[in-house]
Amino acid sequence: MEQGAAQPLLVILGPTASGKSRLALALAEALGGEIVSADAFAVYRGLDIGTDKPSAADRRRVRHHLLDVADPREVFSAGAFARAARAAIADIAARGLQPLVAGGTNFWIRALLEGLFDAPPRDPEVTSALAAGWRADPAAMARRLAAVDPESAGRIGAGDRQRILRALEVFELTGEPLSLHWKRQQTVSLYDPLLVAPARDRAALYARIDARVERIFEAGLVGEVEALLAAGVPPGAHALKAIGYREVVGMVQGGSGLEAAIESTKRASRNFAKRQLTWLRGMASDRLHWVRPVEDGGAAAVIELWTRHHGGGRRGP
Repeated sequence: MEQGAAQPLLVILGPTASGKSRLALALAEALGGEIVSADAFAVYRGLDIGTDKPSAADRRRVRHHLLDVADPREVFSAGAFARAARAAIADIAARGLQPLVAGGTNFWIRALLEGLFDAPPRDPEVTSALAAGWRADPAAMARRLAAVDPESAGRIGAGDRQRILRALEVFELTGEPLSLHWKRQQTVSLYDPLLVAPARDRAALYARIDARVERIFEAGLVGEVEALLAAGVPPGAHALKAIGYREVVGMVQGGSGLEAAIESTKRASRNFAKRQLTWLRGMASDRLHWVRPVEDGGAAAVIELWTRHHGGGRRGP
């Protein structure tokens, strides 16, 4: 790579249960690479079943980075991810291997590729008032965000307290919506990314999501959550806001029964996938390439794209 030139970087995105992890694994083996995970909850130790982390066998086949790097009692931010991911990418490339970024946390991938805008410092009074508003009526706060920043509201789940309140806080402090700040962000990227995502029709994707939810509950998600709580992770910890975990926390604290928790997790997962697809389909067609799933030859299609993008398929920098 020429001095000062952006480093080509292969990034595999996609909605939950679309098969991006399997595609990344096949590509890493074919290209002689290692995977940098971009999953906002797989970073936490102890959150294994619900995040569907790569198996021990898969990790032996291909080295994975940024799994199990954070304490579930703490919050691992997008900024922390971007810094750690850049370090991992540099390390992989320095060893003559091909770094691949794979995950479904689109905000984190955006932070890695485009940087984070210079957000205003928090104001304790505004933060406190917004938190009180959320305690009184979370749905009203979600509607409030939709009124002042419909673009951000469309990307953020209606129950995502942290992101809804931060978006409202940015609007309160600056008088401008968070989405506008992002559009104004001008950062020279360190990377020249090739973005790919496995394509599945909506019905097939939702069927895969439902099957995945049933599988993780059968694999012991409830016991995993109980063990985390017993180890001292607070029920309100950010890590336990992940889909599946929050439903089980509610269940073990005396809420709905097991079947209701499973159905609620399926519904939340489908809604999350819908938001992920909305974000991905809002990207320019020349930036994101939809490819066949790995079982239908998706890896070969990506390798062909990568060879053209990378100028001959060289490994490393």
